[in-house]
Amino acid sequence: MNYSTVKLQNGYTNRILTIDVTSRTCAEQALDPQVKNYFLGGRGLGLYLLHQAITSRTRASDPENPLILANGPLGGIPQFPGTAKAMAISLSPLTGIAGVSNFGGYFGAFLKYAGFDALQISGRSENSVMIVIDGQKNEVSIHEIPATEQVFDLEREIIGRFTAAGHEKRHLAFMTTGQGAATTSYGCINSHYYDVTKPALDGGKGVWRTKQAGRTGLGTVMLNKNVRAIVVLADYPHGDNPYGASDWDKAKQAGARLHKVVKEVDPHSLKMYRKGSAGLIPFMNKHEYQSLPVNNYQAGSDPRADHISGKYYAEHLFEHRGMDGCFPGCNLMCTKGGWVTLKTGNHAGQKVWVDGPEYETAAGFGSNIGVWCPEFVMEANWHCDNYGIDTITSCVLISFLMECFQRGYLNREEADGLELAFGNEAAAMEFLHRIARGQGTLARTAGRGMLPLVELVAEMYQRRTGQDARSELDRFAMQTKGLPFSLYRTHRSLSMQGSYAAASDIGAHHAAAWLIKVDLLGAFPTFEDKAKALMTYPRVRLGNDNLGLCKLPWVDVFNPESAKTLGADAHINPASQEIYADFYNAVLGTNLTWQEIFAQTDRDINLQRVMNVLRFGRQTAEKDWIPERAIGPTEDAFYDAEAEYNDGELARILAKPLEQVQAMATSEKREILMRERVADLKKLVKVYYEERGWNESGIPTVATLQGLGLWDFMTEEARQRIVELNA
Repeated sequence: MNYSTVKLQNGYTNRILTIDVTSRTCAEQALDPQVKNYFLGGRGLGLYLLHQAITSRTRASDPENPLILANGPLGGIPQFPGTAKAMAISLSPLTGIAGVSNFGGYFGAFLKYAGFDALQISGRSENSVMIVIDGQKNEVSIHEIPATEQVFDLEREIIGRFTAAGHEKRHLAFMTTGQGAATTSYGCINSHYYDVTKPALDGGKGVWRTKQAGRTGLGTVMLNKNVRAIVVLADYPHGDNPYGASDWDKAKQAGARLHKVVKEVDPHSLKMYRKGSAGLIPFMNKHEYQSLPVNNYQAGSDPRADHISGKYYAEHLFEHRGMDGCFPGCNLMCTKGGWVTLKTGNHAGQKVWVDGPEYETAAGFGSNIGVWCPEFVMEANWHCDNYGIDTITSCVLISFLMECFQRGYLNREEADGLELAFGNEAAAMEFLHRIARGQGTLARTAGRGMLPLVELVAEMYQRRTGQDARSELDRFAMQTKGLPFSLYRTHRSLSMQGSYAAASDIGAHHAAAWLIKVDLLGAFPTFEDKAKALMTYPRVRLGNDNLGLCKLPWVDVFNPESAKTLGADAHINPASQEIYADFYNAVLGTNLTWQEIFAQTDRDINLQRVMNVLRFGRQTAEKDWIPERAIGPTEDAFYDAEAEYNDGELARILAKPLEQVQAMATSEKREILMRERVADLKKLVKVYYEERGWNESGIPTVATLQGLGLWDFMTEEARQRIVELNA
């Protein structure tokens, strides 16, 4: 397909590219101005396109389930820090509901430069194909490509093809997935881009790097369509106002202001430029917070955590030469990585570049499976990327099985000969390889996700002992809506419990409402503050996903001016939010406060909830819950391990002197504490429903949807179902 060049207007191309890989047809369609103005872009636009393409009967594996990649109006503008983000959206093979994952790198920006605000892929190809969007020739084409199983082999194949054809690496960005996406329901999509600044092994410069759309299994959707790669060729826009901003000078000034904040603050606070997000580990590991998951969230801190912390990686493994930004113009430079020699797999003995680990991977393949070897973590990171599977899901499944092994619900024979004990690096790595290869009953079932895995372990245990262990397994199978937890132990953060349970509609992930850090710092002292945070923080966090912005320059770089703010939550960093508002208004030609800008996110938050309702119906509220392990001590030994804190909490709850509480039996104390915490969480979810304008079953009311203006953008099936469930 050939198409015409367009000039960007207010950050938009005003076009969507649709591709049906069954018929191999491509088409461009105008982006409806009403849809654009209502959903803005990125996540919101993707959810709308998904909603219009499916029904309640559509399943993730159906050809008509689209894979959507969408940028946002502020994405791809290097004059402002952190504009690399784009979104992948589809029905999730892991959860069955709408799956959403953001990713960095150049792909989202290059898709915009090539002429499109979103790419929507449907159908299923008979053969393995590569989609090519050539923004230099204004041409879209589909090519057959070998069914390469490993991502970095495919990366070399793609680079070789396009460089041989005369294309420069810096004009090339592409998405891939690998064999793990075929053997699991949590395949990830890799976003590849060329870093011209990073030293290479041969002594020169230039390394291919990857970011991931890791969560909810969208790589599995991609591979199910037999699409192995999506390539974009593009040039950066040039001219006096290349992105079509309403006020280009104001936009650049906003970028310069945030750039200054990052430059002055980060080197003296979190030091993301050296530690990356793994620098968060010491904070979560603090004795007073107990929020770093250890041994499947059984404990919250460990003295060995320094070995997997950002400081250790920065001093021993990260390669600091080069820029380390995942897109030009971002001076946070938190995309860390380094060279590691592999010990296992087909590439054992080979020295490879590893992008990461991020905090989630460092904690997941480190503390949560009882491993304290940073090289092991980086190798696991590389293999997951190479296989095309989500690191978070993989490591949480392994940690669950290790606890099953610890408690006798699983033995070595049932684990296909592996001793899946906490800290057993060799067994953990071998099981990871088996998951990706689909080798063995346990690994194949683990590839399907947490819920099928719980059923298998329960069945095997019942055959062996005659006892039904399902209810016990559910207590520590760390998932919500089928999505395994991201790596935060939430005992001391009711806000984060509420986030995992109800505010994150894709399941237990931190993207929507990462409240744990500010909650631990005391940002939400009252119950009302916690309930309000479940509204306000998702507006900002998911609003950035709509706009094409990274959250880190906002959330991890505290603007000193925010401390001077009166009558506002200083932890939401309002001084930097003002800068984001200036950037938004300058590009889009509006005059909104940052609160008004991000309040628009309520529209797509409610649309995502509507799609959950279409799948779950009257069971919607039942899905808004978390395992007991995430709420508090599930056994007496866990209570006693944190007795000082737990006794203090119980003394407050019972209004008794601490000495009287300490004299009580542990079993009695634990029972009372858990009962109170469960009640608090239920109350918080109820209040959250009320604040959102949803009924007691977690279903948006007709009045809420009409008041938001969302009703007119919903399908007739959705409207009828909402009316029925509100009757």
